[in-house]
Amino acid sequence: MIKENSSIAIFGLGHMGLPTAALLAQSGLKVRGVDINKENVKIVNSGRSPIMEPGLDEMVKKTVENDLLSATSDAGEAVRNSQIIMVIVPTPVDENKKSDLSAVISASESISKNLKKDDLVIIESTVPPGTCENMVIPLLEKSGYKAGKDFKVAYTPERALPNNTLYEMTHNARVIGGIDLESAKMAALLYERITNGEIIMVQNLVTAEMVKLMENTYRDTNIALANELALVCDALGVDAVEAIQAANHHPRVNIHTPGPGVGGHCLSIDPYFIVETARENGVKTPLIKTSREVNEGMPGEVSKIVQLALEDVGKTIEGSKIGILGVAYKGNVADARETPAQPLIKNLMKKRAEVLVNDPYVSPEIIKSWGVEMVDLEKALSCDCVVLVTDHDIYRNIKPSMVKKGLLVCTRPVLDRETFQKGGVIFKGVGRS
Repeated sequence: MIKENSSIAIFGLGHMGLPTAALLAQSGLKVRGVDINKENVKIVNSGRSPIMEPGLDEMVKKTVENDLLSATSDAGEAVRNSQIIMVIVPTPVDENKKSDLSAVISASESISKNLKKDDLVIIESTVPPGTCENMVIPLLEKSGYKAGKDFKVAYTPERALPNNTLYEMTHNARVIGGIDLESAKMAALLYERITNGEIIMVQNLVTAEMVKLMENTYRDTNIALANELALVCDALGVDAVEAIQAANHHPRVNIHTPGPGVGGHCLSIDPYFIVETARENGVKTPLIKTSREVNEGMPGEVSKIVQLALEDVGKTIEGSKIGILGVAYKGNVADARETPAQPLIKNLMKKRAEVLVNDPYVSPEIIKSWGVEMVDLEKALSCDCVVLVTDHDIYRNIKPSMVKKGLLVCTRPVLDRETFQKGGVIFKGVGRS
């Protein structure tokens, strides 16, 4: 039973952790966020959000003022004073594409030292299947308590997109698995406080872990298919987006939209968790691995298109100025994690092009760390070749006359090919149909 005076400790105040904390606090529960970033702790305690997310700043302000939300770097204090502990920390992959679970391990160890009888521990971090049973629970049981008997454990994957996080968290279906039925039911009661979406309880922890990975691997594989089809269409002079949209009128076809690659913390990483687990269990996953290779290779394909487009107008890529429009991994967000723009920029710089970047959302400090210059939109549009990478709404208003050198490579279907061609611009890539 989730009591009205229950207290919650949430490890991780990032893109998913802080919205979760704010929503639970808004529901009337006392929430203590735990984060190793002391600056973020300070910002939250001042009633502000360190994350750009519509509606979140106001929610943090209100819940902090009402003494329902606070933040700390003292994990022990937070766990000792809570009956529910949630782990929503990052789980990236290393350079060998193997999961880096160090943050989950660290959080589990901290919880273990202060775990109490009858506590409920919920893992939300995306992890390889079997992580809860094989790693998290053994760490928690170092407390001397037995999972299922003395404390409860549940797993539920987060399912939300930046820039729409609060809506999706309160409307999307929530998949929950537990070490036992009672654990799953207790977690379900908690999430019923913050979502109108369906609560789907699956039979165990590993099933819930697998669901999230299956969702994102499906999308990644579908995008890889769309990207390969787009490359074939380009070679044939076919409008890929028009062809895909026509194909999708078939009642059993749903081809995704092609682009410069796949970014973000989920789609570009989660498939590797399945590959890793499959390999450990003697199962081959050639389709998943190939899809990752296709999507990771797209920045290189875009670089080739840029080079050939410049050569067609009598220029070399070496010494040419390339204006990159957008480096966030998706439109209208400030999130540049795993963005395909970064390997594209590296590829262009390796070919000795001068790269200039415009992005109204992403911090100039991030751009600077990549060794490139952040410029205004007019300057980016004045380059020898303009490459639209991110579908920010602001770029939908670009007119042919604004592309000063008349060469545009569009990797997202946000601009009309025919309009630009009639305006004297050489238009490469995908256009809006």
